[in-house]
Amino acid sequence: MESLGELRDGGRRACGQAGMPGVLARTLSLGLAMALAACAHHPPSASALRPAPGWVQTGIASWYGPKFHGRLTASGERFDMHALTAAHRTLPLGSLVRVVNLDNGRSVVVRINDRGPFAKGRIIDLSYAAAQKLGMIRQGTARVRLELIQAPKRHARVQLGAFRERWRAERMRARYAALAPASIEYAPERGVYRVWLGPVSAEEAERLARLLRRDGIRALVQSR
Repeated sequence: MESLGELRDGGRRACGQAGMPGVLARTLSLGLAMALAACAHHPPSASALRPAPGWVQTGIASWYGPKFHGRLTASGERFDMHALTAAHRTLPLGSLVRVVNLDNGRSVVVRINDRGPFAKGRIIDLSYAAAQKLGMIRQGTARVRLELIQAPKRHARVQLGAFRERWRAERMRARYAALAPASIEYAPERGVYRVWLGPVSAEEAERLARLLRRDGIRALVQSR
């Protein structure tokens, strides 16, 4: 059974690639978790996380393989370098995306099951198998176009807590930001800052909620 510690370690893969010592990625103290959150990009707005029909993105792709084979991804799955999967910063986990190599015209369909890359200027991290099909193993990166084929049918998010002080909400967000896109919403009618993980698939939200509850968090799932 996976633990929150393992999930945080998997979610920090991209920061580790950026040069952060591995020992930090395995440390679960709040201070280091906040440092890792600073390494990552700030979470986009909730609207940016819901791709519109016909969603397309162009940029640089990279790939990852043996070093991370078998580690937990942000979705909770074990990373399989031989499967056609990829990491993206904002697309809902479980999305199917066509990746076109603009340098040679090759394409492959991948499933988003991880978060990243956080290296500046890159938009997607492909598994070894996907990169091989695109003919980009040797050079390491390639110019690509991403075309959303299918997003998860149901979206949900998990509330981590509600706080009167924003700094407490920021601390909670930073602590769990490696698990899924994390955001803070102010609820003026209650005067509280709510901390959310998601959107993710409904199944992923329930799984995250179970893990969080074992960590002492009163997690609440909201379906959309």
